Amino acid sequence: MLKKEVLRKKSDFSSIYKKGKSVGDRYVVVFCRKNNLPYNRIAFLASKKVGNSVVRNRARRLMKESYRQIFERLAVGYDIIFIARKTIVNLKCADVKKSIEAATRRSGILKK
Repeated sequence: MLKKEVLRKKSDFSSIYKKGKSVGDRYVVVFCRKNNLPYNRIAFLASKKVGNSVVRNRARRLMKESYRQIFERLAVGYDIIFIARKTIVNLKCADVKKSIEAATRRSGILKK
């Protein structure tokens, strides 16, 4: 992921939460909104409800790896936020990947 592809500004997060589309799955929640740029901007979040810092970082790593495996199939020009749920603890990468695929498919940003 390049530096320009990471969401950082609070205003971006707020606009995605307010005006974007959200889809929940068993292990992740996906918020997405069109950004009219030639690339996607991404954020991976895990709240303190997920666990301590070790668990939260592992959850983010699992989501990043799952995204890396499917990002070629995603539509371009979206701001996307992946949020880990409590159920992501002690999972394998394949399970998280299936969950992310299902959520992005339902939100309409995953190409077939």
